[in-house]
Amino acid sequence: MQQRSGQQRPDQQRPDQQRPDLQRLEQPPAPRGARVSRRGLIGGGAAAAGLAGAFVAGHASAQSPSGTSAGTSSYAFRGAHQAGIVTPAQDRLHFAAFDVTTGSRAQLVALLRAWTDAAERMTRGLPAGGGAVEGAPDLPPDDTGEAIGLPASGLTITFGFGPGLFRDAHGRDRFGIADRRPAALAQLPHFPGDVLDEARSYGDLCVQACADDPQVAVHAIRNLARIGFGTVAVRWSQLGFGRTSTTSTSQSTPRNLFGFKDGTHNVKAEQASAVDEHVWVAAGDDPAAEWLAGGSYLVARRFDMAIEVWDRQTLGDQEDSIGRTKGTGAPLSGGGEFTRPDFTMAGSHGPVIPEDAHVSVVHPDHNGGARMLRRGYNFVDGTDALGGLNAGLFFLAYVRDPRTQFIPIQAKMAKADALMEYLQVTGSALFAVPPGAGAGEHVGQALFT
Repeated sequence: MQQRSGQQRPDQQRPDQQRPDLQRLEQPPAPRGARVSRRGLIGGGAAAAGLAGAFVAGHASAQSPSGTSAGTSSYAFRGAHQAGIVTPAQDRLHFAAFDVTTGSRAQLVALLRAWTDAAERMTRGLPAGGGAVEGAPDLPPDDTGEAIGLPASGLTITFGFGPGLFRDAHGRDRFGIADRRPAALAQLPHFPGDVLDEARSYGDLCVQACADDPQVAVHAIRNLARIGFGTVAVRWSQLGFGRTSTTSTSQSTPRNLFGFKDGTHNVKAEQASAVDEHVWVAAGDDPAAEWLAGGSYLVARRFDMAIEVWDRQTLGDQEDSIGRTKGTGAPLSGGGEFTRPDFTMAGSHGPVIPEDAHVSVVHPDHNGGARMLRRGYNFVDGTDALGGLNAGLFFLAYVRDPRTQFIPIQAKMAKADALMEYLQVTGSALFAVPPGAGAGEHVGQALFT
């Protein structure tokens, strides 16, 4: 691949060329009948107000790779909005989509109640139920036990509802809620470049578990799946590491597996007006779905990256594809990471930031001001048959309306973004994320009352 612009840039030498290198950054089993809890074992926990729910600094703990305090830190489960959206993105993810296997509305609601109770406990660092080792010896434990001794680790659990929950593939109103389906909640269109795998797409329900300890995130999904046995079945799931965006001004911009900083201008939790405008569904947005006010829409897309092909491109070509320098993340028009890109600056063979550069194609200035709150993750699922990395970006984004935000931008990307030469979308799903549960409520209660 030849460098497209070929012009000398304003700074002549990229900052990464001027610096030698950028700094990259059991507890013994308790006797049967003994009371054992995760918090009890670690001896702490607390509660306090914060962003999307309350961030609680617990006991002294090491700094996590994401820059948030891991250890006993925890986020309140209940609040006006679900935690795990504007919450500072944790370093680890376990995401799961479920098919609802029952036709009983009562069983579905009972599951949501049970999931709410278990999620609230686990985000406090407690077992999903009474415990893994304190129940009757002739019954399965009501917690799987792999998180015994581990703190809350900033766990957040976020629930969403897919289009199939309202009507199934045959158009049937499964649970008497079809007339309350949000108009924007439909299967995403097929975009050029999509090679979707049904086994990695769609779902009636989703659960996003984020934490600063991968075992805590996996424990959460595993126990919710266990609780849902007979009512739901896991359709697909995805593990992620190394957040690929920042959702708080307190966090530094991370890098994706192409080695570039990702999400420099993501919507941040502290930007309250931007969050209201671009993330939260407002009252009156959809008269048929007022139950969703205070919630959001979650777009999930699995982008496979052609890692080995990318690694053979020149640095100049890589930077032209992105539109930013690899070292500092500054736009090719000059300045620092947060300098506004100058898309009109001329180079010797066209704009210094190529028109098909990723930053140009998706920039709000070129998309009617549309923005998204991204909180995706890197993934590596081993190697493929040729020995290449089966790796990529698990894209997660929260938007107020996917029809005016995600869909037009993705359609534009698929047709005009140079980066798409190295990407292939193999999984896709859209969910409506209800507002937070208040005291005594279960997740999504307003939809069923």
